[in-house]
Amino acid sequence: MSIAAANTNLRVPAGFQNLLEGLAREVLREQPTDVVVFAAQYFQKLLEQREAGATDPVAWGAMLED
Repeated sequence: MSIAAANTNLRVPAGFQNLLEGLAREVLREQPTDVVVFAAQYFQKLLEQREAGATDPVAWGAMLED
């Protein structure tokens, strides 16, 4: 049985690429044994930094993409 592939255009949200590149860089640098836990902690830290008024990497990445 075959299913026809749909020609779907998906847009990556602004800043998403920058956010994932930052995570990938840190995973490669730290080499965690549990990547899922590391990613959760990484994003929690970014959220806390953003709420404290630090630079938001998503907003910064979106600005670079424009």
